[in-house]
Amino acid sequence: MIVLVRPQLGENIGKAARAMLNFGLTEMRLVAPRDGWPNPSAGPAAAGADIILDQAKIYDTTAEAVADCTHVYASTVRKRGVTKPVVGPDEAARAIHAEPGKSAILFGREASGLETEDVALARTILTVPINPEFGSLNLAQAVILCAYEWSKQASVVQPTQEEHLPPAPQEELDGMIAHLEGMLEPKGYFFPEARADATRKTLRTLLTKPGWNHLEVRTLRGVLSSLERAPKDRISS
Repeated sequence: MIVLVRPQLGENIGKAARAMLNFGLTEMRLVAPRDGWPNPSAGPAAAGADIILDQAKIYDTTAEAVADCTHVYASTVRKRGVTKPVVGPDEAARAIHAEPGKSAILFGREASGLETEDVALARTILTVPINPEFGSLNLAQAVILCAYEWSKQASVVQPTQEEHLPPAPQEELDGMIAHLEGMLEPKGYFFPEARADATRKTLRTLLTKPGWNHLEVRTLRGVLSSLERAPKDRISS
């Protein structure tokens, strides 16, 4: 689950919800949101992820929000004087899927992140590798990075690849090659005769490389047939 601790802007809560639903996370918990809850600015920013906002649970303290969690990760760019194991989003995602019990990832307020007492509740610190010269991540950006890594370990359905037709039967491919050779022969393409066999082999190699499917062979045969026909008589003006 994603726990937003004392978030300040409703827009960021909505964007975080959108990021969560993009990657299959559905449980959001809010700790003392600054502007109260529900927040009218969250819905438009969620861009359709209203189910996350509607089911979000509100808590007064971080301790209450994670009381039923077995594993708690504190997302922070620094340890804040607390000595704990430090992992990246990918390692945390693997651990969350491998370990039994409920897990939570804590995200702090936009302006200052998690407080020391919030980090102290976590067993592990989650740090996103980031440019040390510019370590400013938007709340929703931080959520989406972790949600994406979580989704890679989950059974989130990936976009289906373009369906590919099976390769054309050899008979159809041979017919297409013979058709083209038949058109080239009277044009003197295979001249000189001594090079004809080598030229035919090169042509066959060229035409068999693409792995034509049935529809593609039919289309090309149609093109060849069109080129083979005598041009239509033009109507004199």
